[in-house]
Amino acid sequence: MTSYFDALETRSQDARESAQLQALNTQLAKHGYDALEDLSGLAALPVLRKSELAAKQAEAPPFGGFPVSNLAHVFQSPGPIYEPGGVSPDWWRMGRFLHACGIGQGDIVQNCFGYHLTPAGMIFESGARAVGAAVLPAGTGQTELQARAARDIGITAYAGTPDYLKVILEKADEMGLELKIDRAAVGGGALFPSLRQYYADRGISCLQCYATADLGNVAYESNAMEGMILDEHVIVEIVTPGTGDPVPEGEVGEIVVTTLNPDYPLIRFATGDLSAVLPGASPCGRTNTRIKGWMGRADQTTKIKGMFVRPEQVAQLVAKHPEISRARVVASRNGEMDAMTVRIETEARAIDGLEASIVEVLKLKADVDLVGIGELPRDGLVIEDQRKYD
Repeated sequence: MTSYFDALETRSQDARESAQLQALNTQLAKHGYDALEDLSGLAALPVLRKSELAAKQAEAPPFGGFPVSNLAHVFQSPGPIYEPGGVSPDWWRMGRFLHACGIGQGDIVQNCFGYHLTPAGMIFESGARAVGAAVLPAGTGQTELQARAARDIGITAYAGTPDYLKVILEKADEMGLELKIDRAAVGGGALFPSLRQYYADRGISCLQCYATADLGNVAYESNAMEGMILDEHVIVEIVTPGTGDPVPEGEVGEIVVTTLNPDYPLIRFATGDLSAVLPGASPCGRTNTRIKGWMGRADQTTKIKGMFVRPEQVAQLVAKHPEISRARVVASRNGEMDAMTVRIETEARAIDGLEASIVEVLKLKADVDLVGIGELPRDGLVIEDQRKYD
């Protein structure tokens, strides 16, 4: 097996950005947007959130009027949200990740992602096809049958959530079955270091990807296991939650993705997940940008004194006052009552009308804490809930 899936993984960043800009402008034209001169122009376009996508689909079923082409499947995810699927080679771009896992011709993959309504099973099956591997379309459940099939067929690789492989292995141990699985491609849940070590102790190399039903593969681990490398056919921005404003490199923010899939061109789709860009390139030789992986949820909506406070409202407060660099709402308790403090990062010693703006925008009164530039943590939180309920 060659080291890389294709030459795109090791191209220069200039070549990558040039090709991405050309593909992006083709996508933008399908949505009626003007062409951009460089990728930084994306930041001026609106962010698309899941709630908006669901509303658009309700108005214009099934795909909200988006320019979908070459439709082969329709999937349903919780919401409900409907996703198109295609059958052109590696439609969800999962082959790149499976190749990085060392999966290819001669392998048989036990695909334990669901095939019912949601696209995960098909996403990984199309990736296996792209690298020449055969597939046992196992789905979830019936663990005893799964363990027996893994032994009988000679399964060499697993695809599924991080924890279910352990269930299969333990069932196989209980049944006295010896399995040949030595590679695992996982996603859809947390791969804890202790679980990865459990697999390593059993001779199984386990790598993870970051993918969604709407976008397909976004980023993936290589054997270097130093962050997740962005897929070659997506453009990823890390933005302040509740806004579309990119954060400085290394700072935590919400993952916003633009796909270069011509059949389903999603522009600035907000995943609701937090991550941060890692400096430099991966030691494995792939040159694309890396992110740290999943670092929590960007939707920090919190109920304080019976009222919901949302990241979008915090962004509105910052936009209302040029003196404010950034803001952070802190929910706490004062005895048996909720309390709210708005921490303001600013060079000013006082901001006219700030208390009134807080009431107008956040719909609640709050204590105000003015701090210097750089004093608020760069951890992606704009609403911090410090309340304890135990």
